[in-house]
Amino acid sequence: MEKDLTLLVLAAGMGSRFGGLKQIEPVGPNGEFIIDYSIYDAIEAGFTKVVFLIKEENFEIFKETVGKRVENKIKVEYAFQKIEDVPEGVEIPSERVKPLGTAHAIYAARNVIHENFATINADDFYGRDAYMKAAEFLRNCEANQYGNIAYKTGNTLTENGAVKRGIIFEENGNLSQLVESSIIEKNGLAECSPLDGSETFTTSLEQPVSMNLFCLTPKLIEYISNNIKDFFTNSANDLLTCEYLLPNAVYESSLEEDEPIKVITTDSKYLGMTYREDLEELKLGIANLINEGVYKKDLWG
Repeated sequence: MEKDLTLLVLAAGMGSRFGGLKQIEPVGPNGEFIIDYSIYDAIEAGFTKVVFLIKEENFEIFKETVGKRVENKIKVEYAFQKIEDVPEGVEIPSERVKPLGTAHAIYAARNVIHENFATINADDFYGRDAYMKAAEFLRNCEANQYGNIAYKTGNTLTENGAVKRGIIFEENGNLSQLVESSIIEKNGLAECSPLDGSETFTTSLEQPVSMNLFCLTPKLIEYISNNIKDFFTNSANDLLTCEYLLPNAVYESSLEEDEPIKVITTDSKYLGMTYREDLEELKLGIANLINEGVYKKDLWG
């Protein structure tokens, strides 16, 4: 019997650099959004449920656009990322507006995810192969095993500016270090400026990077639920700005379980909309895939 698999779509961000709610920017010939193609690929790979993690004020627009298009294709549920959704004893300043981070997003979905799941960003196009690889891992992994779908750096860059990626260093197929960096191509190499302020370095365009497509189990939700209070009550963290981040939580949980994170490579080409200028390239990429027969022109028709 096939396992139920959930796709968690992280869609609570407003996309400030893109200039609007880029998750519902049409990119396909019939007004399809990136999310439509993500869900289509996930269904093809065998995922059985999608959870949209959104801001509560965006519920109606999501339900009336994305939700109504896919709810007859796959089970759909919603979860809301709220600043006030924290354990008792955590006092987030009332003036804080920024979401509390991607690990907190997982916490926000704790009541609707009970099966193995994959996470994606709503505004990123990951490619069919990535979902196939993720589903295969999730069907066969143990309860305490996690994976990360790794892309070649050169397959994730844009000509329109720097992008943020997690540089993956691996050992025997397992993740040994993840360095969150701002990356731009220079002279055929990737110039990486770590977000923690450490020294800039260069690496090959073949270097694997994380695009936040993690393959996870309910064990990770349990870990975050047990540790989120400690994170937000840590005096070293500024409650106006700090974020509880998914890569950190996954890594810390893997250490606790003494089970390394599997690096799962894909040759898929990432397409996204970090900048408004990326939109036309994304539309062209979708059109090429339609011409190749990967997608129907009318995706849900």
